[in-house]
Amino acid sequence: MLRRIALVALGLLATAAMTTATAAEPKAGDKAPEFSLKGSDGKTHALSDYKGKSAVVLAWFPKAFTPGCTKECRSFANAGDSLKGLNVAYFTASVDDPDQNAKFAESLNADYPILGDPSKETAKAYGVVHEGRPVAERWTFYIDKQGVIQAVDKQVDTDNAAADVAKKVKELKLAE
Repeated sequence: MLRRIALVALGLLATAAMTTATAAEPKAGDKAPEFSLKGSDGKTHALSDYKGKSAVVLAWFPKAFTPGCTKECRSFANAGDSLKGLNVAYFTASVDDPDQNAKFAESLNADYPILGDPSKETAKAYGVVHEGRPVAERWTFYIDKQGVIQAVDKQVDTDNAAADVAKKVKELKLAE
């Protein structure tokens, strides 16, 4: 009997822990967590810099110089023209050190900022880093001019990331 009670209690604790973790994960309709992160261009980029001016796309990736992340960021470097004509600021971001991301951006000839969040504070606020996950999830956040999340893509196609983002920005009418 005591064993059964202990198992039920453990199950309730696990459910509560999962609910707490899930509750912190921002979703469409939520105010986007503020960020101020150093980019591979040496500048600090903050969400508040774009409020009222342009939408923001924040594409989190796990780790610089890894195969999938290289494909995704290369997609933005090579197909970024599809985004440049839109009124949207776009970034890829990881929990790597900004200096590491600067080297990564240089290796890709990236003409857009790759943001670094080595403290993981912003990544945790976006729910992409959580217990059991020391690097960012590969999730893309679409944030409107008012700072509200309009969509979250958790099924990123690394080969076509930039084209998919441009399509979604148009679909959500974020560039208007």
